[in-house]
Amino acid sequence: MASQQPQFPDEQSESGEFQRQEDAFRILISNDGTTPHPPEAGRYHLYVSLACPWAHRTLIVRKLKGLETAIGASVVDPVRDDRGWAFREGPGHGPDPVEGFAFLAEAYQATDPGFRGRVTVPVLWDRALHRIVNNSEDDICRLFDGVLAPLGNGNPTLFPPEITNEHACLAETIYEEINNGVYRAGFATGQSAYEKAVKRLFSALDRLEERLSRSRYLFGDRIVEADWRLFCTLVRFDSVYHGHFKCNLRRIVDYSALQGYLKDLYQLPGIADTVDFDHIKRHYYVTHGEINPSGIVPLGPILDLASTIDPPRR
Repeated sequence: MASQQPQFPDEQSESGEFQRQEDAFRILISNDGTTPHPPEAGRYHLYVSLACPWAHRTLIVRKLKGLETAIGASVVDPVRDDRGWAFREGPGHGPDPVEGFAFLAEAYQATDPGFRGRVTVPVLWDRALHRIVNNSEDDICRLFDGVLAPLGNGNPTLFPPEITNEHACLAETIYEEINNGVYRAGFATGQSAYEKAVKRLFSALDRLEERLSRSRYLFGDRIVEADWRLFCTLVRFDSVYHGHFKCNLRRIVDYSALQGYLKDLYQLPGIADTVDFDHIKRHYYVTHGEINPSGIVPLGPILDLASTIDPPRR
């Protein structure tokens, strides 16, 4: 049986499992001078792809914390070629207004000329020092919710201290088994690696279906960061992961609680504005030539995330 060629050969094991690279830039923003990056309005800029679930989460937290004036954002072309993420004029994306970069790789090279890894989004850029501060979505979300939060609207924290350990544990499970799980399935280059990833993914979804049948959100009636971590995968699932990544045991619409939960989050003020299904589908179906050689982008599925939630979630 012929095996699929890996999307990223340097991140593939001999057994065909996708092993995601570590984030390269993990400097924090601080009030106490321990880093060269103080919390200042207008100083930082966020580079994202609307297609990417990791970048999407940072956009959501930026919006929820009211940081859109204090921290600018630019969107790359969802179609990525062998030169990486690009700043091109098009629907929902455009040139880089900060440094005039043509490609996001230029930001990586400006920060570390010796960088040889894969260029990823999101990127938090320091306009004063002309360098990347951080390219970890986990760190960026915590910065927006923490040291940069006073620049925003004062909304409650997404990391409640009283559930720190339980929250961190669930967030890690969601990352390993669902967020990255769909990629382990889609980027697998062997049957065994693919089946292992899919079984683990749907086992996790089944457990969350049961949990959310008893609770409106992951931790009761309040929304925490882990909810948005899960949302960013769920909202892409039926459009791309189910078909393109062969995660096709079930769709999210086939899960009563997960589908209601997805619609509940999607319908919160401002969230739908962060979701762009055109960018999402064009990125996955056009960029991943080894998985979809034709480059044809499917018209469907028809999603109904804005309709009334029935029964209402409590």
